[in-house]
Amino acid sequence: MTYDLRFLPEVEEDVIAGYVWYEEKASGLGEEFLRLFYAGVNRIQRNPLLYPMVYGEFHRSLLRRFPYAVYYRMEANQIMVSGLFHCARDPRMITRKLRGRDNA
Repeated sequence: MTYDLRFLPEVEEDVIAGYVWYEEKASGLGEEFLRLFYAGVNRIQRNPLLYPMVYGEFHRSLLRRFPYAVYYRMEANQIMVSGLFHCARDPRMITRKLRGRDNA
């Protein structure tokens, strides 16, 4: 089955924030972060049911090498990426943000 991949606008902000933070730490590290983020969402698109549901209908996929997780929902043949959050964040904050984005 083919799945359409969509991103909420807030995800762009999440990705840019991660990119900027890593690029400030070391030149090129932000680029590696982006590369692994896009590789991760490509894996999600190929097999979205591989990753566990963690908050209601939200699935979570962990990025390789970086302590970030991609959160997404499935609707019919569409994958909606709702967030990219650092894994050290308070799980209650992640849940609140995902609920807020779910209602957007």
